[in-house]
Amino acid sequence: MFNRKIREEVVYIANGRLEAESVKALLESFEIPAFLNQESAGLTYGLTVGVLGEVEVLVPLSFIEEAKKIIEEMKDGKLES
Repeated sequence: MFNRKIREEVVYIANGRLEAESVKALLESFEIPAFLNQESAGLTYGLTVGVLGEVEVLVPLSFIEEAKKIIEEMKDGKLES
């Protein structure tokens, strides 16, 4: 395996585009601008598993802490009503 460096602005790594779009929409509902990044081969072939299926959710550096807090709350089920 190779050592993979994840950039600081990546706040979540999703398995597939659908999960990534859901996290992006969640962050944007809190007025946090979010962007998606996926390896082009994974996007072209619609992969959702493995390195090519991973989609990075990125936010501007000034929103990192707030975005990570919201994602933790999501993972803990605290955002469900």
